Amino acid sequence: MRHISDRRRFDMAMRWPSVMAAALGKGFEVIAEGHPGRTAVFDDPVEGKHKNGLRVLPALLESHRPIDLVIVMLGTNDLKARFGVPASDIALGLERLVRLIAQSDAGPDGTAPRVLLAAPVPVEEVGFLGDIFAGGAVKSRTLPALLRAVADRQGCGFVDLGTVAAVDPVDGIHLDAGAQAAIGKTMAGVVQRGLV
Repeated sequence: MRHISDRRRFDMAMRWPSVMAAALGKGFEVIAEGHPGRTAVFDDPVEGKHKNGLRVLPALLESHRPIDLVIVMLGTNDLKARFGVPASDIALGLERLVRLIAQSDAGPDGTAPRVLLAAPVPVEEVGFLGDIFAGGAVKSRTLPALLRAVADRQGCGFVDLGTVAAVDPVDGIHLDAGAQAAIGKTMAGVVQRGLV
């Protein structure tokens, strides 16, 4: 467990993309593009515009192509009280990202990559981040159903990570090593079972 004021990340091997890659084995490359504080579509008035996933997604798609699958696992930071949006707007923002990927030519032979939309682990309003995420606990629990509907509309894969992992009880937002491992194995299983 990390100290609550420690901003360092887990060692690379412990992060869920690395766990996923190890579970998939040879023949797969898992590219991690996580960014602390990233939102789906919102410019963060406190942390900066560079946190907006919509702003960086086109460049990421271009820099990594050809890409077979894009996993969109965002929405947690959109729950921050400073944005003041309902869960339905967060889901619509994520749908915008899915549509952007579907309209891209970043997949094999200039096609669009497949998309796996992941509902993030529900948050808890505890610790030093409790005020920042005030109201987020309830919203985070309504996101999975909304995101499943987005996946159905857009014809992409869906996984609800709240069914396999929980947030670290110290800050109510971040994932501990056990959650990272569970998510990595779950993502690998989705790919291995051909669910996307």
